[in-house]
Amino acid sequence: MQEVKANMAGSVWKVNVREGEKVEADQDVVILESMKMEIPIAAEDDGTVIKLKVSEGDFVNEEDVIAVIE
Repeated sequence: MQEVKANMAGSVWKVNVREGEKVEADQDVVILESMKMEIPIAAEDDGTVIKLKVSEGDFVNEEDVIAVIE
């Protein structure tokens, strides 16, 4: 099981996946907005999104879990 975590604090600008969706390594899961920059957060491995822990507009801190992939 893999936890996709935020690498910096920011707002969730766009969610690119849904629960139950298959993802590939390096596929963008969400895009954060911080300091007027868009920062893609990608899956590290192939798998299926079993839990999405954020919605568009949510604020996340560094190391917050964004999604769980199995």
